[in-house]
Amino acid sequence: MSDPLILIPARLAATRLPNKPLADIAGEPMIVHVWRRAVESGVGPVVVATDAPEIVEAIESRGGLAVMTSPDHPSGSDRLAEALEIVDPEGHHDVVVNVQGDLPTIDPGIIAAAVTPLADAAVDIATLAALIERAGEADDPNVVKIIGHHVASNRLRALAFTRARAPWGEGPLFHHIGLYAYRRKALRRFVSLPQGELERREKLEQLRALEAGMRIDATLVTDLPLGVDTPADLERARALLSARRLN
Repeated sequence: MSDPLILIPARLAATRLPNKPLADIAGEPMIVHVWRRAVESGVGPVVVATDAPEIVEAIESRGGLAVMTSPDHPSGSDRLAEALEIVDPEGHHDVVVNVQGDLPTIDPGIIAAAVTPLADAAVDIATLAALIERAGEADDPNVVKIIGHHVASNRLRALAFTRARAPWGEGPLFHHIGLYAYRRKALRRFVSLPQGELERREKLEQLRALEAGMRIDATLVTDLPLGVDTPADLERARALLSARRLN
């Protein structure tokens, strides 16, 4: 973990919310809010990886770094891998943190927390999870659950990810937060793998890594960031960030 780099993949096309990264929230594009939170985490340099000149301009006009990547990537992980080679072709950064570009309210502290499991040499990929507390989330297929066992009081080793309510029986259920910290060699291996059987079935690409025998550990956090996927999510993010500015 000697020299992490944060990359924020952001594509302009979106089915449910067109031009999502540039949506105005409290006077600034959403992608700018995400970039600011990543910088505030203090984890390392922050670069936005995009397929749109408008996103590059939005970031660079505020003093940030952004790179253009291919518009044809099937996933954010593939965009991440291309951007990493553009930004750091000599391989100085041994850890890359993937912060999704639709998390404008994310707490910078949990970005830093995502990296900590990589202190264990056995861990290939680190991520985040939070206790499910809101009614209905346990049975909501849009809420991805992580199934794992504790290896520390605030850390799980992932055994599976699912959209179903799981595991069975009494005990807590955990919401997976889709923010990842990869060892560089793990990211390179991950994007070279074919799609997994369970990945195709659940439509969760992290299952590809588990099927290939890679280890994923998750830090447990109490703050659940708001992912903006719909107009309703966008309005909620606007209200939250406008309220923060007033305070």
